Amino acid sequence: MHIGMGRWMRLPSVCLLLLALSTKIALATESDAGARSGIVQGAQHRNFLEYNPEQPSHQRPAQDAPPTATNVFQELHAALEVMQTVYFSLWLGKWTTAIDWTAAVMGTHLSATLSSLSRSLSYTMPGTFDMTRKLDVEAQMVENEINKYFGQSTAYYFGEDYFGIRNQAYDDILWVVLGWLESIQFIQAHSRSHHPPKGEGVDGKGDWHAQQFIPAFAHRARVFYELAEQGWDWRLCGGGMTWNPRLLPYKNAITNELFISASVGMYLHFPGDSNCSPFIDAHPNWVKLRVEELGDAPSCSDSASLPYDPIYLANAINGYDWLANSGMTNEHGLYVDGFHIKDYAHNHSKTECDERNEMVYTYNQGVVLSGLRGLWEATGNITYLEDGHELVRNVILATGWTKTNIARANGLAAQAVYKRKTKPRLGPMEGWSGLGAHGILAELCDPSGLCNQNGQTFKGIFFHHLTAFCTPLPAWPARPGKTHGASKMLARLHRRSCEQYAPWVTHNAQAALRTRDHRGRFGAWWGADSDAKVNQGNKKWYESLRTRGIDYRNDPVFSRPFPNEEESGDGESQTTPHDWEEYAQDDLNDRGRGRTVETQGSGVAVVRAMWEFLKRMGDEGDFDS
Repeated sequence: MHIGMGRWMRLPSVCLLLLALSTKIALATESDAGARSGIVQGAQHRNFLEYNPEQPSHQRPAQDAPPTATNVFQELHAALEVMQTVYFSLWLGKWTTAIDWTAAVMGTHLSATLSSLSRSLSYTMPGTFDMTRKLDVEAQMVENEINKYFGQSTAYYFGEDYFGIRNQAYDDILWVVLGWLESIQFIQAHSRSHHPPKGEGVDGKGDWHAQQFIPAFAHRARVFYELAEQGWDWRLCGGGMTWNPRLLPYKNAITNELFISASVGMYLHFPGDSNCSPFIDAHPNWVKLRVEELGDAPSCSDSASLPYDPIYLANAINGYDWLANSGMTNEHGLYVDGFHIKDYAHNHSKTECDERNEMVYTYNQGVVLSGLRGLWEATGNITYLEDGHELVRNVILATGWTKTNIARANGLAAQAVYKRKTKPRLGPMEGWSGLGAHGILAELCDPSGLCNQNGQTFKGIFFHHLTAFCTPLPAWPARPGKTHGASKMLARLHRRSCEQYAPWVTHNAQAALRTRDHRGRFGAWWGADSDAKVNQGNKKWYESLRTRGIDYRNDPVFSRPFPNEEESGDGESQTTPHDWEEYAQDDLNDRGRGRTVETQGSGVAVVRAMWEFLKRMGDEGDFDS
């Protein structure tokens, strides 16, 4: 029995749920697929990307097969199981081969996937258990899986190197904020849905045991947010977040996008924090802790942080206003990596960001999406949604996707494009289209096997935030006076626009699934089975970019990107020099760092995206291609 494949669940989306235990994943056949209702109404169900662990990933069929929600969900569960079984060390409370910031991202993927598990089935715990009732059996199994993985999430809370991360760059710090906000959202939603409060006078928050961890998670999110917000300054470049206070000024896309998403996330989802202790110190003050234990500690109500703090919202609005007007997008509508101040090392009186790094990464197109979704909910300003849909559309075009009419703007993206009078501008470059090829998202370092831990994490981040962006808009404000609801027309426009992305999301998820090895581990380059033109086109694109941009994240030549940079100390791995002519004879995803927790996390994120997109289409109605 292969690791991660010994246990599978077929969970329902919409009405039907099939749950079974087997020694390996047994995928649906054509004969029984017709007897089950799928997410895509009226679609002919065939085998979904049949997984044969004895067949190397590069020898599996390259074509996409129409997925069923049941099979997609079993793939998601298997992917999560591999990530946690192979890479997570429970006794240490961490993914042992991850570096600090990628571990925070893995924690985010874990919590997000638990949210999907929770939404897969409608049940109430504890309920009256009856072995003869299929729903009771399924509910117990789902709840057991959720409790198991949530236990690992809490172990990571204590295993996370929070002392080390607070001394790293501002983007590293902000990943921590997003991760624990994600966990808080999961706990609250699961408790409300499956553990409703009992008796009179309850607060309506639910009765699940995990709620006891919300104050701790909220405290860490607040502390790290307050550390990160120190990176904002108005003097240099007219605003924006600086990447790292110990380096020459670099106002980059990812740090500012993280600040936007974290700020609006704190506004919408932070439950408040009355804990006035900044950290549990490396050498605790035991006298102070004893005073607090006895209840004699002075009140810290003046420093307590409350939900819906307008400062968080103001930070998010200022952050996006600066980013949108910074000139950080290229001619294809994609965010480049960031801005330097030319000759700042010799002249500190210079304040203008005038040296742009043209390197393009997938995660720079993703993190801002959840921020834009949150900004709409917090302000009711539809422009944020329009900007988000236009960016998603530009990304899809940059992968060379041609199978649907995404190149023709429609829905909310059409409104944004009409205002800007822009047109689709990206076409294939000998197989490589700027962010991938053949409709499959890729980093520039993927075809060469050059990606380090940073690059191997990026695509999963994009799909996580795309999934968050396409969450259906609420009909009513979550907090009247503080948040907004959508009209039926706006909710429909947003949903229809997101439905148009579903075939592309599915295409990428199925490509990622084809990279799994015999242990169920995902590879980094999802397009590894594409033709040789991708390699040649990627090479030309890479050489072209090198004259205008620097790959700080992956290229070993630039392992120290600034004159005064010191060793980060966070365990970042280096890659071997790049050789465009050397390719593995068997599995291209065995090159370089090979299969890692970062590639597995990205696989979890894209498969989860596929399940969520298909489920939402099933919840709302037929898909219009």
